[in-house]
Amino acid sequence: MLTLLVGGCDRQSQAPAQGNVASAAPAAADAQGEAVTEEIGMLDRSHAGEPMPTAAFKEPGGSPTALSAFKGKPLLVNLWATWCAPCIKEMPTLDALAAREGDALQVLAVSQDITGPEKVAAYFEQADFARLQPYLDDQAALSVAYAANLPTTVLYDAAGREVWRMTGSMDWTNSSARELLAEAS
Repeated sequence: MLTLLVGGCDRQSQAPAQGNVASAAPAAADAQGEAVTEEIGMLDRSHAGEPMPTAAFKEPGGSPTALSAFKGKPLLVNLWATWCAPCIKEMPTLDALAAREGDALQVLAVSQDITGPEKVAAYFEQADFARLQPYLDDQAALSVAYAANLPTTVLYDAAGREVWRMTGSMDWTNSSARELLAEAS
């Protein structure tokens, strides 16, 4: 299982095995009219409509929970780890997204660190996030349920049905992210 996680981190150029995948973001223009390509991972819609996995993970206080506890509002679930460079790169943009969206979109960053909560807690303390909380899946049950490489982010609608998943890092503050996240409404 660890091989799946370690082997997948930082491999954004390889498309996931699922179909219905897109990878190119539309080019935006900067203030001078120059083309700017926004950072976007591999978008996969092949699981659209599927229910949330039932795998358990831990809340920040250590109590067990599951994704079903978050039904009722759109939910963005990000699987990451402290040893995954692309994961760490996108975390500040996830925090900014969570702050911007407030209660309209729940954003869960679920660490797949199997060594326990110490590294995750230290990272969160150093990062001083405004909104993200340190959820932990030290059994990597969600990674297994999604057959996911890291980072992987999954969007659910309010009913708990998958809208899409993104493999690879993403700038969650860019215009492509806004358009994609609007699909959960």
